[in-house]
Amino acid sequence: MASTTAVADPAATGAHPQGGMIEGINPIHYNPKDPVSLFIVQACIIIICCRMLHHPLSRLGQPRVIAEVLGGIILGPSAMMRIPGFQTNIFPTDSMPVLTNVANLGLLLFLFLVGLEVDIHMFKTNWRVALSVGLASMILPFGLGVAVAWGLYSDFRTEGSTDELSFGTYALFIGTALAITAFPVLCRILSELQLLSTVVGVTVLAAGIGNDVTGWVLLALSVALVNNASGLTALYVLLTAVGWVLFLVFAIRPAFFWLLCHTDSLQNGPSQAITGLTLLMVLISSWFTAAAIGVHAIFGAFLVGLICPHEGGFAIKLTEKVEDLVTTLLLPLYFALSGLNTNLGLLSDGKTWGYVIAITACAFSGKIIGASLAARLCECLWRESLTIGVLMSCKGLVELIVLNIGLQAGLLSERTFTMFVVMALVTTVSTTPLATWLYPISYREKADKWRRGEVDCDGNPLATEAHASDNRVKEALSEAQTHRLLLHLRLDALAGLFNLVALLSGARKGSHALLSKNEEDNSSPPTDSSNSASLTRLNHSLAIPSPLQVRGVRLVELTDRTSSVMQSAELDDFTNSDAVFSAFQTFSRLHSVGVAGQISIIPTSVYGETIAKAADEFKSDFLVIPWSSHGGLSEDNITAPIEMGSQKDRFFNRSYIDYVQRATDHTTCATGIYIGWNYEQTTRPKRPVLTRGSLSGLSIQDNGDDSAGLSSHIGQGQGQGQHIFVPFIGGRDDRAALLFMLQLAYNPNVTITVAHVNFGEDSLDGQISSESDPSASEVAKHLVVSEPSATDLELLTTARENSSKTFGNRVLFVNISVSAIRDLPDRTVTAAREVVGKSRSSLGDLIVIGRCHACFGNMLHVEFGLEREFQRTVGVLGDRFARASIQAGLLIVKDVPVDSSSTHRID
Repeated sequence: MASTTAVADPAATGAHPQGGMIEGINPIHYNPKDPVSLFIVQACIIIICCRMLHHPLSRLGQPRVIAEVLGGIILGPSAMMRIPGFQTNIFPTDSMPVLTNVANLGLLLFLFLVGLEVDIHMFKTNWRVALSVGLASMILPFGLGVAVAWGLYSDFRTEGSTDELSFGTYALFIGTALAITAFPVLCRILSELQLLSTVVGVTVLAAGIGNDVTGWVLLALSVALVNNASGLTALYVLLTAVGWVLFLVFAIRPAFFWLLCHTDSLQNGPSQAITGLTLLMVLISSWFTAAAIGVHAIFGAFLVGLICPHEGGFAIKLTEKVEDLVTTLLLPLYFALSGLNTNLGLLSDGKTWGYVIAITACAFSGKIIGASLAARLCECLWRESLTIGVLMSCKGLVELIVLNIGLQAGLLSERTFTMFVVMALVTTVSTTPLATWLYPISYREKADKWRRGEVDCDGNPLATEAHASDNRVKEALSEAQTHRLLLHLRLDALAGLFNLVALLSGARKGSHALLSKNEEDNSSPPTDSSNSASLTRLNHSLAIPSPLQVRGVRLVELTDRTSSVMQSAELDDFTNSDAVFSAFQTFSRLHSVGVAGQISIIPTSVYGETIAKAADEFKSDFLVIPWSSHGGLSEDNITAPIEMGSQKDRFFNRSYIDYVQRATDHTTCATGIYIGWNYEQTTRPKRPVLTRGSLSGLSIQDNGDDSAGLSSHIGQGQGQGQHIFVPFIGGRDDRAALLFMLQLAYNPNVTITVAHVNFGEDSLDGQISSESDPSASEVAKHLVVSEPSATDLELLTTARENSSKTFGNRVLFVNISVSAIRDLPDRTVTAAREVVGKSRSSLGDLIVIGRCHACFGNMLHVEFGLEREFQRTVGVLGDRFARASIQAGLLIVKDVPVDSSSTHRID
């Protein structure tokens, strides 16, 4: 039996060739049956172009929407489409519906995110200023918009379908376009300028919420009037829209809230099912407002975002799940379409440019005058009022959405659309520079002091000379003690920070019993007739410590995500739900320590200045900056404890080194850099290791010193709790470390070993000289603080005598002799191993060292790089201890800067 096989011709059957370019198919040819190939090319070109523009513009403080619109303008008829064949091959007319549909889907999801971002609670809390500033910033620009609309309607109504519109509908839309404010872009600008917690930020956010909602209502009214010729039909549409809003608020929202509570989604964040249900609600509401009511689909998406609860951070967590796809892929397509529809070539005559200038002037003047006068009536300062007006004039992406809706609905011709796009770009680009110029950081600090009654309107102090003198005396008496401690709270450093707080708290509790006993024995700390500053500080450090006040500061990175901006705007709720901050408060209560705290969501570039400013505002005596366990500033990628092989990743990270250097350079109080030991590394099961031979013990015995008895001394105090090791070489920072240690000595559960390092004069030959090593000398200017050695010896002698009477044998002083300076770091590390971290029960042991030493100038790393920068940050001795992997915390102390020690805390 014979059989035949027939092969179908692809051209006859309409089958698409599967070989692609191999079969000679043009990869950018638009095929209606397979439009995805060209869509991918279009999306890649748009995203790449927008990203390339955003990088330089972001350095100028411009929002991402500016780059996206400019990218569309470059790709559109104003530039690239003038190249022959570019539009027909890359953006053919037949392919635009596919690109438009994907972009509109992104628009729906973005309006849903905008609704999530709006916090009605903030509007309710500040409703008076919100109403006054919000209405004033809408009424005046709306009136100016109606005036401009008369000229536009008269001169350009013959273009497109504008001629078929009534002037009332046209004026309503133009007035709305000038009156609306870009709330999402406004939140980002306030976050980047660190204005959210200021009077300006709170006022603008509250007014922006009301302005945003009112603007969308007016836009819905405009679209309803355009789509329905009959006034009765338009009224029916509006009433139906109001009914849909009431249905969502009073029927859907309670049921949705009940579901979230019973699925633990408020506490744990939305699950995949809840996220899918929420997005389904967005699509259904968008369909109903567009198809059933006849307004626009974006209003339905916006309403669903408004009814989503903010309790438990649900809105923020939901935003985190949706925003990346929307803001990275879908939204750039929409705003690039705005640029593709913008033809700057249509602005070809003087009349057109005159209208562009008039529209821009009305947008600026209406917003600034209206909002500024209203803010001034609400008792804001003039510069604050003007800043509020400038910020309210920001148009951004909301304006572009409004303009695109007007273009699609036939309210705007292509020429008038281009005019308003130029206005939106100018107002948005100008917002950040004008706000920075009107309301700089220096003026904010001056205004805060004026409100506290510390200075007059000219910035002159109001305190009398007698009051200021009394303050100086009190500050000098308590200079050496740590009354106010500021901590940078990090998740990976909580154990070490809590240990420091516990040590200081225990010292406060044990001080009264010790000093009462000393008074009964008629013994008191001796004084020295020389009245040297160090001895004065020592006597104060041995006095009864006052109650300890601790302030914790959480620094959270402000990213380009919408959820990050929402966290900044809802800082109180975010603070209550932050696990690190809650743990800090609980620990402080258990140890009876007065605490306060703040969370700052800021760019990582200003971490150092922010923590230094917080220390200055708190009038802190001591600032503790923990070193990251993985090396990075972000806490999102904290993983397992750092192993020995990855010390380079932990200590030689450029961003963290820069942060610590900025913080120590800007602070006006003593600073401690805390490098914690990974406690989990001592408790987690270790992998089996095949070993050969036996382990040998270490000894610190040397000729000519008494360190041989160090182990026996510590053996007597093994059961007394935590051990602290303090090497003393000399200099300002070592003296500060010694005085800090004496405060901890009041803790009855602490034993302290002070190791005085001695070296002969011949060992000083290794110090640097500007003739021998100019580069090292230049670095040493920042590190070396030389003081007479007699001051160090005087302080050490007095500390030894007073400590023996006050603390008994819990504070031990030993000597370590070295023959060469290059051997000093290794000798001190060896000595520390004999004291701290010797057992698993001593995980709270601590090493306290000074940061800078004059004798180590020539021991900096030879090559300029991250290793040298790390040594400059923590000191040569700190670098050696950090990499020694001793099972104890390391606190590197930097004394009060010389130029600020005499004026610290004088307002």
